Amino acid sequence: MDIGIQHNMPLVMDSSAEKAKNLQRQMAAGGAGLTEKQRQQAKKAAQDFEGLFISMMVKSMRETVGKDELTGGGRGEEIYRSLLDQEYVAAAVKRGGFGLAKLIEKDIIRQESQRISTNKDVGE
Repeated sequence: MDIGIQHNMPLVMDSSAEKAKNLQRQMAAGGAGLTEKQRQQAKKAAQDFEGLFISMMVKSMRETVGKDELTGGGRGEEIYRSLLDQEYVAAAVKRGGFGLAKLIEKDIIRQESQRISTNKDVGE
């Protein structure tokens, strides 16, 4: 009994599947076409972004904690507290942070690889 269900995938899916296969090949190649300098720039940008994210998070967390009555507070304490927070962030990023930098770096490399391959395809 045939109830009219199509068993063929539309051609659009074939195109998407081909794009996915190409992307997997590019990822396996590790972003072929990028120079070592571009990879280092991507890594630095990703780490900077993660540092900024962690810094904003620490600042927001710090605002939820009450003022320390023992030391008296004041502008000097605020400055040193912010410097301490910056060091916490730098140490966290240096140890690998939350893992966001690695994901962002992979995405930057993927996008740059696609841009380079698209430019090559258009130029040919």
